[in-house]
Amino acid sequence: MFAIVTIAGQQFKVEEGQELFVHQLEATEGDNVAFDQVHLIDKDGDVSLGTPVLNAKVNATVLEHVKGDKVLVFKKKRRKGYRKKNGHRQRFTKIKVDSIAV
Repeated sequence: MFAIVTIAGQQFKVEEGQELFVHQLEATEGDNVAFDQVHLIDKDGDVSLGTPVLNAKVNATVLEHVKGDKVLVFKKKRRKGYRKKNGHRQRFTKIKVDSIAV
């Protein structure tokens, strides 16, 4: 059984027991969170499709907050002496999907 759900503005394919990284959520570690924007549910070939969402919930537990890998942005214009270096680390929340309730 899997579901397509919108979490923090992005769509994810989730299954029960799966751990995934999403953009940082406003929840502390150990909190239970519920996502109600479920677009599709597949139960062993029986597909339910929402228009645009279904009356279902995906319950998850927040495991931890982490930072992603550093991304370097380097700009240069040749022969002009222009160089600019910038870095960025995205913040993520690791969640574990507990249940998909229809």
